[in-house]
Amino acid sequence: MSKESDRERMRKQLDETHTWPCDFMFKFIVPKCNENEAALRAIFGLKAKLNFKDSKTGKYRSFTIVDKVDSADAVFARYEAAAMIPGIISL
Repeated sequence: MSKESDRERMRKQLDETHTWPCDFMFKFIVPKCNENEAALRAIFGLKAKLNFKDSKTGKYRSFTIVDKVDSADAVFARYEAAAMIPGIISL
């Protein structure tokens, strides 16, 4: 499958399971450093609800972010922006 057909499939699934606008939950794991948290806060803004938990070793931090989005494209845009953070894992 091409990247575009995967995106269309995901868009269809999101549109079937969500009524836009809505609160959407994003989950990420990043290497623990202040720059990574600041980068996520810059992407999601101050209105987003951001929770985090450190790994047992303290090397990583997992983030759960709930933010109001208007469409599947807004979900894709946030994941694409977050993908620029070095070492990030999107869940």
